[in-house]
Amino acid sequence: MDFETILFEQSGAVATITLNRPEALNAISPTLEAELHQALDVADADSSVHAIILTGAGRAFSSGYDISGGDGGPERVPPSPVGPYLRDRLNRSMSDPKKMLHIMELGTPVIAAINGWCIGGGFFYSLPCDITIASDRAVFALPEVRMISNSTFLFAAIAGWKVAHRYTLTGDHFDAAEALRIGVINEVVPHDDLMTRATALAERLANVPPDSVRLNKLVTTYGLEAMGLSSALNINGMLSAFAHASGDGPDVAHLEEARKQGGLRAFLEARDGPFLPEPFGPRSRVSQD
Repeated sequence: MDFETILFEQSGAVATITLNRPEALNAISPTLEAELHQALDVADADSSVHAIILTGAGRAFSSGYDISGGDGGPERVPPSPVGPYLRDRLNRSMSDPKKMLHIMELGTPVIAAINGWCIGGGFFYSLPCDITIASDRAVFALPEVRMISNSTFLFAAIAGWKVAHRYTLTGDHFDAAEALRIGVINEVVPHDDLMTRATALAERLANVPPDSVRLNKLVTTYGLEAMGLSSALNINGMLSAFAHASGDGPDVAHLEEARKQGGLRAFLEARDGPFLPEPFGPRSRVSQD
C-alpha cells in the first residue's frame, strides 16, 4: 500500500511498519497516526502475517505528538465551548482508549523496536505493544507534563504507581537500562543489532500456531480489561482533555511567549532548560559552553 508518512514492508510472515518522518523525529501528525492504525489493520487482516514490528526511521522511534505548527500543529484551547473541545481532544489524542486498545486487541502480536528517542506520544505508543526491544541508544520521557499535559495510566499499570510517578510527575528522561529495570521494555540490545533481534523474535512468534497466539493475547488483554483497564483509560482520556484545556494558565504563559519570540526551539529550551541535566541519556551532562 502507498502511505505518506509510514513504510510498510513484509518479509515472509513478518510485517514491518516504520514511522517515516525522520526530519521531524517521527513526530506524530494526524496523517501519520491515521496511517499507522490503517497499516496495523492491514497487517492484522492478512493471514500470511504472523507478527508485526513497529519502529522508526532515523534517530527516533517517535518524538511524540507534533507541536511544531506543521501537520497537526500545536495543541491550544480553541475559542469555543468546552464541550466540543473535550470531544475533539478525546478523538485525536493517544489518551483516546480506542487507540491503545486497538494495538492490544490485534490478533497479531506487535513488537516495538525502539531505535532512539521515544518521547511523549511515542512512548505512549510503545506501551500497548506486546513486546518491546530497545536499542542501547534509546531515550524515554514524557516531557510534555512540564507544559501541563497528561501522562498515561498504562505506564502505571505496567511499571507500578511509584515508579510511574518518578517520571510522570517530572517529565525526566530515562535510558534503556532504566526502562528495562522498571519493566516498560523487555530487552536492551546494541543499536546495530536492534532490527536483527526484533526480526528473529518476530520469526520465532511466527512459528507458533496463529490461533494460539491470538487466544493467548486475548487472555491477557481481555483479562486486563475485565480488571478495569478500559475504565481507567476512559478516565485518562477525560483527564487528558482537561489537562490540555488548562495549558494556557499563568504557570506556563512564559512558554508560549518563548514560542512567539523564538519558535519551537525557544519553546523547548524554556520548557526543558530548568530540568537540565536530565537523569539519563544524552542530555544528562551539562553542555560545555
